[in-house]
Amino acid sequence: GPIKILFPRTLTPDPTTNKLEMSLLGLGDIVIPGFFLALLLRFDAHIANVPYFPTNVHASFPKPYFHSAMVGYVIGLATTLFVMIWFEAAQPALLYLVPACLGSSLLCAAVRGELKELFAYSEEEEEKEGEELDAKKDEKDTKDKKDD
Repeated sequence: GPIKILFPRTLTPDPTTNKLEMSLLGLGDIVIPGFFLALLLRFDAHIANVPYFPTNVHASFPKPYFHSAMVGYVIGLATTLFVMIWFEAAQPALLYLVPACLGSSLLCAAVRGELKELFAYSEEEEEKEGEELDAKKDEKDTKDKKDD
């Protein structure tokens, strides 16, 4: 079944059932923002001109977008928990996590003057360049075989 993380809403058990009230965080509330954070980490590496290939997983470079989105995630999660406890009703976490993560990364880009670069960032260009090089190599190999 679906994966979930349970955590207590209060530290005192319910007097009638003697059980702690629990809240849950679903797998999607972790994975979807995680994909966005991973993309921002790649954007940070792109801005810092860290080479993609070969990849050095231990390379040190500034990560302002990753860190700002991580802070946004924590703020969004705290907001979700606050609203859930205040109104005593379940809340969809992504309702608060998505604006917090997007807003923090957009604010970071605005402060750094890199909004255009953030919106223009794509990893498809590099794939296309690699495909074009492969196509040119194939054409050359085919031409060389015909000349033989």
